[in-house]
Parts: sequence; C-alpha cells; structure tokens
Amino acid sequence: MGAPMTRNLAAAGFTLRVWNRTIAKAELLSDIATVHPTAADAITGADAVVTMLENGAVVTEVLFGALAAANAGTLFIDMSSIEPSVARDHANALESHGMRYLDAPVSGGEKGATDATLAIMAGGNASDFTDAKPVFAAMGRATHVGIHGAGQVAKLANQVIVGITIGAVSEALLLAQEGGCDPAAVREALMGGFATSKILDLHGQRMLDRNWVPGGPVAIQLKDLNNALDAAAQFDLKLPLTELARKAFADLAADPDMARKDHSAYLRWLEIQNPLRRLGVGEDKLP
Repeated sequence: MGAPMTRNLAAAGFTLRVWNRTIAKAELLSDIATVHPTAADAITGADAVVTMLENGAVVTEVLFGALAAANAGTLFIDMSSIEPSVARDHANALESHGMRYLDAPVSGGEKGATDATLAIMAGGNASDFTDAKPVFAAMGRATHVGIHGAGQVAKLANQVIVGITIGAVSEALLLAQEGGCDPAAVREALMGGFATSKILDLHGQRMLDRNWVPGGPVAIQLKDLNNALDAAAQFDLKLPLTELARKAFADLAADPDMARKDHSAYLRWLEIQNPLRRLGVGEDKLP
C-alpha cells in the first residue's frame, strides 16, 4: 500500500524522500522521489515523516533507529496498524525529544491506496492533525478520532467489523448455495438491502471468483483481531463475536500457505469444515 500512497503524495505536489527495508521497493519510486539507503538519510531535513510498516516492533525499530536525524518539531505520521499502547509509547517518546506525532492507520486496502480514497483514522493533538490535513487529503479522507492511540483503537474497531463480516458473508453465501440459490444472484439481491456492505460487495465477489490473491492477508487480519482482543482485555471488555472470528482466522493462519492469502479466504476455512461443499466455479486464484 505504501507505493500507491507515495505516488498520490507526489501527484499532490509534495517533495518526497523515500526508504524501504527492501531497497528494490523504494527504487521503484525513483521516478517521483529521491531514494535513500537508510531511514535516517530519508528523514533528514523533512517537515513530516510518514511511515507505513508491518507491525509495532518494526515501527519502533525504524523510528528510533533514525530519530537522531530528525529536526525538532518534525511531525511523525505513522499510518501502520499497530497496538494502541505502542502508539501511545511512541507519542510520549517522540514528544520528549521535541517531535510531534499522529497515529493514523488506514482502511480501504490496496484499491483505496491507489484511488486516494483511504479512510484515515488519526489520533493525537488537534493542532497536529490540522497541520497534517494536506498530507492526508492526498491519500483519502481523514478524521480526527481522539487522543494519541485513538487512531489505532478506531482501526481495531474497523478490523473487528471486517473480520466478523467476512465470516458472515462467507457463511451466508455458502448457506444460500446449499439451499438451492445461485450465490451470485443472492449477493446481487442482498446489495440493495440491510445486508449491503463493502465486504459483501468486494469480498463477496472475491469469494465467487475464488480470488485469494492478497489485498489484506489472513495473517494481518489475525494480527489485528489479536490486538483488538488485547485492547478489549485492557478495557475489561468481553467481545464474543470477535473471539470466534479470531479463532477461525487463527485456524486458517495455522497453514503458512493459507496465512498469506487474502482474508476473504475465510471461505476456504469454512469449506474445510463442510467437506464436499465449494462456493463458486473455476480454479482458485492464488498469490
């Protein structure tokens, strides 16, 4: 997702300096940005630093490995999906060094990143959010949802809905097929009613097409559900549907090959629970 987000920032007129842990990925952006060999080189002299990384541990490693190169007052915008507690720790540490910080995870997948239609959930100081609006506007629609860490909590809420709804759509379409319906026609019929959703629209079609090429991999969905339940435990909350969804995705991710497929491959896990049942026609499209 980072590459199309970067291209949209360039199209909006920002001067960009880029780095990636896999340098070949950064070099693919050399037509629109200056490629640097280290994160410290990339952030030297920057007004704002945008990170989009795999998990909280990687964000910590990258941010604090390069921090000495940043100017006082630099605005760090982390758009990764990480634990809220880690985001709050990052905010406290960066502010103690005279920096500014927003946690601003996104929803919308690769398509949203490409089309600059990402839903951006930002936590932090309102004044920093105001300063970041032009950056966010180049990538999608941003909402200030609260204090440091609140962006990550909002993203976890998003992922709870996504994970549970992927399961619901999978089960509904398989039920429809086994009840004698054309599942494609059922999906079309449901799109006009209360069951309508982006998941039914986009992932429902993926299920019918048996397209498991990842936009959002199973392993990442599992990570987010684990983080959601960890946060719920901190708030002394019980989320039974989320717990069931986490168990399903954990079973699915136990197979390393399945873990890298799109999270709509929940349907494959469901089919394993129901031998001889298979939704859609044709061969599986694999990553």
